[in-house]
Amino acid sequence: MLLTIIANWAIAPPIMTLYANLLLDDPMYRAGVILLGMSPCTAMVMWWMMLAKGDLAQGLINTTINALLMVILYAPLSAFYLGISGIPVPWDLIALSVIIFIALPVSLGAISRKLLIGRKGKEWFQKTYLELVRKISIIALLMTLIVMFSFQGNIILSDPLLVAYLAAPNLLHYVTMIVITYSVSWLSNWDYPTSIDTTLIGSSSHFEVAIAVATTLYGINSGAALATVIGPLMEVPLMLSLVKFGLRTRGYFPRNAKATVQTLEGF
Repeated sequence: MLLTIIANWAIAPPIMTLYANLLLDDPMYRAGVILLGMSPCTAMVMWWMMLAKGDLAQGLINTTINALLMVILYAPLSAFYLGISGIPVPWDLIALSVIIFIALPVSLGAISRKLLIGRKGKEWFQKTYLELVRKISIIALLMTLIVMFSFQGNIILSDPLLVAYLAAPNLLHYVTMIVITYSVSWLSNWDYPTSIDTTLIGSSSHFEVAIAVATTLYGINSGAALATVIGPLMEVPLMLSLVKFGLRTRGYFPRNAKATVQTLEGF
């Protein structure tokens, strides 16, 4: 859990900021990419963990903590890294974005859980309410992406070189975070489910929040909004590739497993 927090909040933001400033010239493009690096995934990553046969209980705890940390850290970290990159920082809009897109959903989720379990019971909450909310959330996400692609789709289709240009820092960020988290997990002699959870959470991004914040701060037709839209285009194939890689390499975890077995066989 500690590695996940460090990776998401101490390592990922400066690395994404570094790559954005090294590779991108336009400040709006840099802003969108930086915002992607500020928001660890707390939703879709659960699907990746399930596909990769990770520890879902531990993953849920980690994503819950990240959701709470986003309420506290997202605004100041975003303002700081945008500021040192020479990008205008509208503090009032950042604070409003955090309240609307992070704090409000987290608060409503906690309140609804407490009230509905008290009135309807835990079984109804899990089997009826959560299933309904899950379907609504998928539809809402699809509608958000449809709206974004309707505004930015022409640019994406007509200028593939621009897409590759914006994808470069994202790709480097993913690879860097995967190498760091998976390697540290292996060196720490953790089991595979814990290691793949840490890697998936540490390398993914909450592109829904990044898209919403970029749109609020700079407008739906801005370069920042376009840069954040590249996030979901890359994240799905990259995370699926990481899932496949994890399943292929899970036999190497924990690192000292074979040595332990051989030692026990010697007695």
